Amino acid sequence: MLEKHLLLEMLTRGRLAGGLVVALFVAGCAGMSNRAMDDPALEFAPRAVPAKGEALMPEEPPTKPEIAETGPVQLTVIDAVLVGLQNNRALRVQRATPAILQTREEWERAAFDPVFRAATSISEERGQTPGGIDTRTTTLRGDAGIGQYFPTGTDVELGVDARQLRGDVSQNTVGVGLTVTQALLRGRGTGVNLAALRQAQLDTLKSEYELRGFAEALAAEIELTCWDYYLAERKIEIFEKSLELARDQLEIAEERVRVGQVAETELAAARAEVALRREDLINARSRAETVRLELLRLTNPQGATLWDREVILEARPEVVPTELDEVEDHVDLAMQMRPDLNEARLRVRRGDLELVRTKNGLLPKLDLFVALGMTGYAESFGAAAGRISREYYDATAGLALEFPFGNRRARSDHERARLTREQSADAVDNLEQLVQLDIRTAIIEANRTREQITATEATREAQEEKVRAEVEKFRVGRSTSILVAAAQRDLVASQVAEIEAVVNFLRALTRLYRLEGSLLLRRGIAAPGPAGPVPPVE
Repeated sequence: MLEKHLLLEMLTRGRLAGGLVVALFVAGCAGMSNRAMDDPALEFAPRAVPAKGEALMPEEPPTKPEIAETGPVQLTVIDAVLVGLQNNRALRVQRATPAILQTREEWERAAFDPVFRAATSISEERGQTPGGIDTRTTTLRGDAGIGQYFPTGTDVELGVDARQLRGDVSQNTVGVGLTVTQALLRGRGTGVNLAALRQAQLDTLKSEYELRGFAEALAAEIELTCWDYYLAERKIEIFEKSLELARDQLEIAEERVRVGQVAETELAAARAEVALRREDLINARSRAETVRLELLRLTNPQGATLWDREVILEARPEVVPTELDEVEDHVDLAMQMRPDLNEARLRVRRGDLELVRTKNGLLPKLDLFVALGMTGYAESFGAAAGRISREYYDATAGLALEFPFGNRRARSDHERARLTREQSADAVDNLEQLVQLDIRTAIIEANRTREQITATEATREAQEEKVRAEVEKFRVGRSTSILVAAAQRDLVASQVAEIEAVVNFLRALTRLYRLEGSLLLRRGIAAPGPAGPVPPVE
């Protein structure tokens, strides 16, 4: 329970209370606020409060990992995660998505930006009066104005118009005008007019959750790969020692055959055991080499010769099997922190906005417009501008109605929005159930692997006694090479099973924390994207 309350406190306060904050991916984090794309950096502060699985964490606050560009790559597990989150190329690709979507927000905001317009023209008209007199008129015209559309559905434009007529009668006019158009039905109100902008903001936030989920999955994959590499190296050590013992046993058997204590047939079992141990060692080395390459790909340390670099993993798991929190505590945490679940909830919110937009589209388009203008007349533009007064004015007011028969397009848009929103809500319910299944299954696996640690330790100790007893009996002629080889084989299997149990427990914890969305938080890593539930609507 303490673990849950501490984590929830960190979520609600928006910080790691008194703890380690590894400010990772400054560029990504800035992309969520300043939307910058600077180079990533790491900063360190005091570590976070303890959590379950604390054996994975260093006792002292980690320092910024400095990996040489040449030579062996020396890493702890947490260093591997930090380096991978800095350098992994797939994550670099993912990091660009929120900034790209942020441009859509600016595009939607542009709908409410003021717009300046200006135009000039010249026209000539030749005609004839009723008395048969030819006429010729040249008109010079220039107009300019600034307009803006507001989220209330109001369109306002202020303009200036100047004209010069040349002909039989010359005249200059300057006028100013104000036009206001207000939507009364379709397009009225901030709800519908800001829907697209709010949807764009939700899309950006959704991409941030997606980025955090990607970072969580990458961190988990790096941890799991580290423990795979550790296990592969430990297996190499076990098989090297077992091969050495098998060779010693073969030498003893050969000596006893030479002096005539046992028949030569005893050598077959000893030689077969040496060959088997050599085969296991070859497989273990091949597995370690494969995992080394995968770890290099995930962490991507800087340097020209990536694939040829040796990896030295400074990891020695010291596990104190302790009870996990209650299942419901882990489930509650997952319900708040799972990035994919929060993404799904944002899709529902986006659907709500789409319903607002399409429902408004069902209404007829009815606009109220008012236009007011004043004009000045004179022989020059300057004089005409000075004579603008209320005496010479024009005023227009009216209504404009537009409504298509059947309105099928708007109806289909609204129906599609309604069905999509229902689908998104059902998807959230389904995902919540899957999250509960994930957490409950992961806890079962964590408990199983924790209990296996004690069981495999007892088995290994029993097998060691069995080997000692079998070897002693062989020395005095009361056992055979086959029985000794079988006992040694069982010992090797128990040794491998013991280290696998420890590693599997650590892997199970990593999977559990990833599935509940708290892995980065538990490791003290602040990565791009919100670390908690979907924020309320402003």
